[in-house]
Amino acid sequence: KFRMPTSENLVPIRLDIEIDGQRFKDAFTWNPSDPDSEVVLFSRRTVKDLKLPPAFITQIAQSIQTQLTEFRSYDGQDMHIPEKIMPLKLDLRVNKTVIRDQFLWDVNNLDADPEEFARILCKDMNIEDSEVGPAVAVTIREQLYEIALQNITSAREMRIGKKGRRGTENVATSKSGGIALDLGKLFSGKASVFRKRKEWELYEPMIDILSNEEAEALDAREEQNAR
Repeated sequence: KFRMPTSENLVPIRLDIEIDGQRFKDAFTWNPSDPDSEVVLFSRRTVKDLKLPPAFITQIAQSIQTQLTEFRSYDGQDMHIPEKIMPLKLDLRVNKTVIRDQFLWDVNNLDADPEEFARILCKDMNIEDSEVGPAVAVTIREQLYEIALQNITSAREMRIGKKGRRGTENVATSKSGGIALDLGKLFSGKASVFRKRKEWELYEPMIDILSNEEAEALDAREEQNAR
């Protein structure tokens, strides 16, 4: 049945709200089993802590509730999860830290922990900004959520016997543009688990630390594009 392919079944939540020229952006995870009353309490605390106008309380609560309702709507639906690994990609900026990376993720591993993965990545790359780890974990969960939805679609198509599905057992695409690879095919006797030298840089984390001026310029550009 439907669930996130991770040890904790958490929902990735992303907020981007603007009221009267004031904008609030955030991303975090939420336990879908928590009572809905927590959504309003969280919204009130957030507005109070960040000294946002009271109008943000309703907008934040509604956005969270909408995303939770969508996630819960898939509860109980069948999933078709072949033995696959998926390439996940990171391309994000958190404050002055820019991180780009790609790696393979076993979507059959229900003990996977994106938060622990993000902590180890930040430790290995000597990333000091404490906000980078949670941002990386949310980005991973968003991509895994897309994969889970794709697996629901696959199960539905299998049930109705849709024509023209021959060959899709080995290769499938996700919303994020990734390609699912069959483990047996990828690691067959004729293949090598070692990447070719020309592919090394593709799977090497790239970390850039921006200056204050560069970060401010990017903030201004993103704000202008949003408007």
